[in-house]
Amino acid sequence: MSTTTLVTQKTVGTPAPLPHTLARTTTLVLMAFAAVYLVWGSTYLAIQIGIESFPPLILAGLRHITVGLLLYPILRRKTGIRPTAANWRTAVVTGALLLFVGNGGVSWAEQTVPSGIAALLVATVSLWLVIVDWLRPGGVKPAPRVAMGLLMGFAGLALLVGPAHLGGSERVDPRGAAVLVVASLAWACGSLYSKHGGMPNSPMLGVAMQSFAGGVILLIAGLFAGEFHALHLGTILHRSWLALAYLIVFGSGIGFSAYIYILHKSTAARVATYAFVNPVVALFLGWLIAGETITLRTVIAAAVILTAVILVITAPHPAPVTDPVPAPGEV
Repeated sequence: MSTTTLVTQKTVGTPAPLPHTLARTTTLVLMAFAAVYLVWGSTYLAIQIGIESFPPLILAGLRHITVGLLLYPILRRKTGIRPTAANWRTAVVTGALLLFVGNGGVSWAEQTVPSGIAALLVATVSLWLVIVDWLRPGGVKPAPRVAMGLLMGFAGLALLVGPAHLGGSERVDPRGAAVLVVASLAWACGSLYSKHGGMPNSPMLGVAMQSFAGGVILLIAGLFAGEFHALHLGTILHRSWLALAYLIVFGSGIGFSAYIYILHKSTAARVATYAFVNPVVALFLGWLIAGETITLRTVIAAAVILTAVILVITAPHPAPVTDPVPAPGEV
């Protein structure tokens, strides 16, 4: 069929989108962006409220295994896809990296690190993605602009962790910060592995599989860590139950559905803006609701880290890095 025929058919046979249809799509895209910005930015505070009563690994485990158990049978039936052994192997590896080390690490670290600071440190995922993609076999060396972003980002991280009394404010707990750095690195590794490891064609089905596998690993880790002995259902605060429900329904359900929607309806560059909006939302909510202190050190470090993230995600580079991925505290 000739190009002329194709153009003619499109012109004659396919009506132009109606104005109200375009307006509805635009409204849905804006609502989806708002959900990703606000909901994912709020998950760090929800985690901190949740671990007031739940041990951290159990909180993360219950969150993800519930999502997996609810979504997998629905999506399995809807898509008609039967995951292979290779798909499940990838789900287990990525579930371990993304959810056990990544999300479980964030939950554990927030015992000593304020939620807003945790979100700020997790923003370094964008930096780790570049480094891991560079170091993998056949990887690409970062451009000078990206390299500058990497240096700035880790300078901002160093500013948060030390020296101890800079500007009259205390530094971030080094152990919690170290766990958050490892969580971010694991998330970057898991994100890149999932692109090459062989997941089902349905992104949501892949998420359900990862959630189930990661949830199981988290609960097993919680068992070996003795967290079930410290769990007493009768003493769990009402607000912690609500936080768990919020993380399941909004963080993993609505938030991720909105993320998948804007991936299909918008550009990768626009979607990636959540990476520097979410920490700002988390810092604001932590200050407003949890009374977390925003010091001069935090403001300067935030400016340095988020500028670095903007430099990295807006620079032209290969698809494995430019494809935006959620951060470990969010999904």
